[in-house]
Amino acid sequence: MKTLIVGAAAAVLGLIGVSHWWSEFMGLLAGAIPVTLLIGGALAIYLGFDELKDNWQKDEVFDIGGPADDVDRYKQEVEELKKEIENLKKK
Repeated sequence: MKTLIVGAAAAVLGLIGVSHWWSEFMGLLAGAIPVTLLIGGALAIYLGFDELKDNWQKDEVFDIGGPADDVDRYKQEVEELKKEIENLKKK
């Protein structure tokens, strides 16, 4: 209940303050918007570059190409695992 009362009082005081100091508020807003856009744009560029770097690393790590004997070895391993699963199901 105290939180509701304090919140309502703060909102009323804030509304009175903004209406009383409107020109100062607009000056502050005019200065804050470009800085916010600059920081937000820099963050977006950083995150985009980081995502691009992760995609490059993922492509290198999970490269499917390789010698044919590796493929045969993996197929044989899959078959062995299938047999093992069937044996476990029978038990």
